[in-house]
Amino acid sequence: MKQKGIAWLYLYLFAGVSEMIMIVEGHQEYRYFSKPLIMLSLAIYFLTTTAVIKNTLLRKSMGAGLIFALAGDVLLLFPSMFLYGLGAFLITLICYTISFKLTQNHQINLRNINFLKTFFFNLPIYIFAAMLYFLVNDHLGQLKVPVVLYIFAMVLMVSIARERFKHTNILSFIQVFVGALLFMVSDSILALDLFFSPIANADILIMGTYILAQLLIVMGIRSHLVHSPTAK
Repeated sequence: MKQKGIAWLYLYLFAGVSEMIMIVEGHQEYRYFSKPLIMLSLAIYFLTTTAVIKNTLLRKSMGAGLIFALAGDVLLLFPSMFLYGLGAFLITLICYTISFKLTQNHQINLRNINFLKTFFFNLPIYIFAAMLYFLVNDHLGQLKVPVVLYIFAMVLMVSIARERFKHTNILSFIQVFVGALLFMVSDSILALDLFFSPIANADILIMGTYILAQLLIVMGIRSHLVHSPTAK
């Protein structure tokens, strides 16, 4: 795959830096412009650089994930729309999970899966998610069911990202797995800040990890495609 659409990637980085500056300077009103631009530019970058796999399930699932992340970012700018933003990001997690599964160089065969080994490999992820739920549970109220579903989806996404080890090139694995972990960290900081105890500089921590997470996930998927141009 030839490198193209690099201008959109630069715009993503510019938007990300601008968003961080707006947070630090306290210019909340300008975030209505900087925040949506982040995922809009990254979505266009991905779609521009993956025309070679046009009409594939992988491109559709990743594209949808990026678009719903954009919708989630916009909705979360308005506190009253939190539940809708959560729903948008839930769809993003599902789309990313599908994409991570599609970018593995092996056929799915349940008979060859060592479920006990898989469980222990994923155990740190499960423990982290359980601790997060334990901390926020008492303050969720009517949001308990949506948040629990979201945590399950997050755990599944990170677990599938880890599962790609040795089933794609090492650069793709590292980028996607670290990106998925950072995505989980970003959402965890948000959850703790909202439902447990206010965190100093929470917005900076949330957006910093989120911006890097989204970039790593997209670049990791592209890295897989570079080495597997026939990926579907």
